[in-house]
Amino acid sequence: MSLLRAGFYSAAATASRLLAGLVIVKLVAWFAGPEGVGKLGQFMSFMSLLAVLAGGGISTGLVKYIAEYRDDAQRLARLLGAALWYVLGASLVMGVLTLLFSRQVAQWLLADARYASLVRVLAAAQLGIALANYVLAVINGFMDVRRLALVQVAGSVLNIALVAWLAQWLHLYGALLALVVGQGLWLAVGLPAWWRSPYFQRAMLRVRFDRDMVGRLAAFSVMTLTAALVSPLVNIAVRDHLAAGLGWRQVGYWQAVSRVSDAYLLFVTSAINVYYLPRLASIADRAALRLELRQAFRVLLPLVTAMALVIYLARRWVTAVLFNADFAPANDLYAPQLAGDVVKIASFVLSYLMLAKAMTRLFVVSECVFAASYLALVYACTARLGLAGAVYAFALNYVLYLAFNLWMARRYLGGQEPWPMPHR
Repeated sequence: MSLLRAGFYSAAATASRLLAGLVIVKLVAWFAGPEGVGKLGQFMSFMSLLAVLAGGGISTGLVKYIAEYRDDAQRLARLLGAALWYVLGASLVMGVLTLLFSRQVAQWLLADARYASLVRVLAAAQLGIALANYVLAVINGFMDVRRLALVQVAGSVLNIALVAWLAQWLHLYGALLALVVGQGLWLAVGLPAWWRSPYFQRAMLRVRFDRDMVGRLAAFSVMTLTAALVSPLVNIAVRDHLAAGLGWRQVGYWQAVSRVSDAYLLFVTSAINVYYLPRLASIADRAALRLELRQAFRVLLPLVTAMALVIYLARRWVTAVLFNADFAPANDLYAPQLAGDVVKIASFVLSYLMLAKAMTRLFVVSECVFAASYLALVYACTARLGLAGAVYAFALNYVLYLAFNLWMARRYLGGQEPWPMPHR
């Protein structure tokens, strides 16, 4: 399958997920204003963190090794059995821990213990969310982009319907509750789709402990969990810092621009996840790998640059439509955020080389170092520039991350440049 065809299917899936996300943000902005949108960001960061922890952080490893073992039925069955064992154990542990500390989590995350019941629902949903992510990773590993897109579209449609229904009854609480329950609906859609696929075998549902496969998955678990832990925790720390110094209303402006950024970049990052991870994992020849990376730059960088430019030119309209007139101060934050987005995608194309080739130690160290540098830059830049300093810190940190990834890729490729060079 080509990048363009994969991009078409992933774009359809992304559009549906984007619509679901925007419906939730719009409802929260309507019911709770900028303060509610700021707290929505906190809750979504926590949900993302739990989703990865409950799944054992092995989705990336599953995609990589399924791409490698898809023609070896014995090793594939061992891999999937071990992965299912890993997922079930991790989701049960995280569900119990979240349930036990639900009140403390609600107070820490949202400064309101009344949301403890919502955290308990999230704890109960962990098994379903983890299994849904497992099924999606298996479909992705087989590069069944069409089926993956259909599952995501159907899941998003159900999620939108649930949000509209619960928000009418419970307003802000209902929108957040739908966000939790809607994640579990993906299992109801994904499992039958996988069951009917040509590559499904009943042996894939057999839970088993396999020391070798668990060890392979554990390396990816370390990488994924590092990224999953570090990024939401740093974002939570940034929001707390901005809220303490500037107030939750200012956090809402920053969160609004970040949500717009996440929304349009979802089209690009989804294509990278769906196509490039299994593709890079399946390529052993370094010359072919270099060509694949260069092709990614030729396609993705002009695309994300054009999208960022359109968002910038239409920023006032975007803010008014997605939020409301109270969010007008957010319009001043778009320029550095969108510039940082372009650098971010360039960095991501290269950083997936570390995931595809299991560079565990380098990946973990880089995630920790650049998370710390981002937080330090936020503190330094906001002290001088106020709220705008947070988005300048974002852009500057990704410039540094891109420089690191260029060094890493050139080293892996034997000194060859990983992105297109002009013809002489």
